[in-house]
Amino acid sequence: MDSSSTSDLDALVARIRACRLCVEAPRGAPLPHAPRPVLRVSASAAILVASQAPGTRVHASGLPFTDASGDRLRAWMGVSKEEFYDTARVAIAPMGFCFPGQDAAGGDLPPRRECVATWHDALFAALPPFRLILAVGRPAQAYHLARLGLREALAPSLTQTVANWEGVRAAGLARPDPVAVYTLPHPSWRNTGWLKKNPFFERDLLPQLKADIARALGR
Repeated sequence: MDSSSTSDLDALVARIRACRLCVEAPRGAPLPHAPRPVLRVSASAAILVASQAPGTRVHASGLPFTDASGDRLRAWMGVSKEEFYDTARVAIAPMGFCFPGQDAAGGDLPPRRECVATWHDALFAALPPFRLILAVGRPAQAYHLARLGLREALAPSLTQTVANWEGVRAAGLARPDPVAVYTLPHPSWRNTGWLKKNPFFERDLLPQLKADIARALGR
């Protein structure tokens, strides 16, 4: 990416970080707190972590995955914190840039709709192709599989989509710009039961994921 393209990317990221649409022009109920968009991208990252939305801790820290979910995700990837937060190699761009708030049961609300409608197409058009994408959760899977022309890989349920991980990966690598795509559940503790019910994830998927990440990082 040349210097002018890098400057354009930096300007776009600055506009995203200054965004207040979910308060000033919301689609539905306004965000119940001050916006704090969180993303980490660069012109050189080979790996994209496409997550859902920041949680309470990330809203406070401004740094993605500074919680138990982040520890689990890094273990899935086989990377250190230093590697994970090296923006030159790993980009982190959630489907909702701001913490969306919580529902009555204390669970996080879905990602805000304003983000994808306003920013995502422009952001990924400004970024170079990735070698590997982790699509974490259903919203990220729906968006990125469609963006990559792999819409047919999105099964009716998250479990079915993740279970077809070999097919999704193969379809991504068959593209003119090959990219290894992994559709993952959220690494939240709430999904511990899902992991126990689906042993293929840790037995089969994670070893291949770690190998692909090691290659993408140039190990």
